[in-house]
Amino acid sequence: MSLKHNFRKLAIWQEARKLVNETYLITSKFPKSEMYGLSNQLQRCAVSIASNIAEGSARNSDKHFVQYLETALGSSFEWETQLICAKDLEYMDDVIFEKNLKAIQKLQAMISNFKKTLN
Repeated sequence: MSLKHNFRKLAIWQEARKLVNETYLITSKFPKSEMYGLSNQLQRCAVSIASNIAEGSARNSDKHFVQYLETALGSSFEWETQLICAKDLEYMDDVIFEKNLKAIQKLQAMISNFKKTLN
C-alpha cells in the first residue's frame, strides 16, 4: 500500500516516538501509587500522539489527516498538563521538567506547522 504520507519519515512522528521513550523513563521514577494514575495517563497520551500521527497518515485525504493531527495535538496538551501536575507533586526535578516542557512545546509547534501545510 502506497501512502501519501509515510509516517515513519515524518519528523513529527519521530519526535513523538522520542516523547514516548522519555515518558516511560520519567514515569518509571514516579511512586508506585501512581502506576494506574498519572504514570498511566502520561504514557497513554504519549502513545496517543504518535499513534494518531501514524493512523492519520493512512487516510485518503489531507482533510482526514488533519483531523488525526488535531487529536494528536490535543493529546500533546493533555500530556503537557499532566507533566505540570507531576511537577507540582514533586515527581521530577526542575531540569527534567524543563527539558520535557521544551520537548512537548516543540512537538506542538511542529504538529501545528505541519497541519498548515495540509490545509
